[in-house]
Amino acid sequence: MERELQDYSHKRLNILTGEWVLVSPHRSKRPWQGQNEKISKEVRPSHDENCFLCAGNLRINGEKNPDYKDVFVFTNDFAALQKDSKDFKLDDGLFQAQSEKGVCKVICFSPDHSKSLADMEVTDIAKVVKVWQKEYLKLSVNDTINYVQIFENKGAVMGCSNPHPHGQIWSHSTLSNEVYKKDKHQKEYFFKNKSSLLGDYLAQEIKAAERIIYQNDAFVVLTPFWAVWPFETMIIPKKPQSNITTMSSEESMAFADAISAITKAYDKLFECSFPYSSGIHQAPTNGQSNHHWHWHMSFYPPLLRSATVKKFMVGYEMFGTPQRDITAELAAQRLKELI
Repeated sequence: MERELQDYSHKRLNILTGEWVLVSPHRSKRPWQGQNEKISKEVRPSHDENCFLCAGNLRINGEKNPDYKDVFVFTNDFAALQKDSKDFKLDDGLFQAQSEKGVCKVICFSPDHSKSLADMEVTDIAKVVKVWQKEYLKLSVNDTINYVQIFENKGAVMGCSNPHPHGQIWSHSTLSNEVYKKDKHQKEYFFKNKSSLLGDYLAQEIKAAERIIYQNDAFVVLTPFWAVWPFETMIIPKKPQSNITTMSSEESMAFADAISAITKAYDKLFECSFPYSSGIHQAPTNGQSNHHWHWHMSFYPPLLRSATVKKFMVGYEMFGTPQRDITAELAAQRLKELI
């Protein structure tokens, strides 16, 4: 089926969500006369006195950041979720609503304002991983928290309001839409097949060897068969694990190595600081066993043809089904060549 998948329009199934993506490889040849993004040529200093996240600076709420040397965590000054939100529920016919509690945190990856994960040493990324693990554990013991979402928005084109290297954690009392779908499909597969959905998928991907970008002893970086974004990738642990706290110290270092490899490749692809949204999906913190979960990290970059041409989700994609032009196989090959 290789020729058909590379030459003709078709649909691919996302086994984690049960949703389809339309693939149109013939459209990659179409001319582009749409919007072109501006390439930022700003050379950032290692410390910006006007940055709310730099070490020793005042944040917008008047608090002073400590003179941190590696990773710094604080509660978001403009949190989307409130830990002391009043409990309520609206059940009025077709009007349905309920309260949602949570805790939102900001994680500064480095005191160096000029860097991103792609510029950091693997050992320094491993420190970020360690903080992710610590925060997951800390938030998981909160009775009102049932899910911990770790993510990063990199680049102004992804809505990042501050260029300082940082990510966020939003923890909340119910499962978000994407996590609910992934929880459902992994659970159904696990109880039917007595094995991990992503573990079995990964074994098939390794055998096919078409979308593998990079791998080390513990992790595989690949472009998912069902990828929506042009250069979307996923980091999957080779050993089924429900959440990031189950990693050994060696596996945590291998995870940091995988993050370093793909972010460096991204920056080389179009010779720019490559924008993306990344996030870790892992088991809920609802007190259940969640043996069906196989955690993973996804990167959703918006760039399509160059540093200036962005992939827009509009029209048919908003009203019908997500659609991509470049196939997952071709995208994986281009990234693999850069590692």
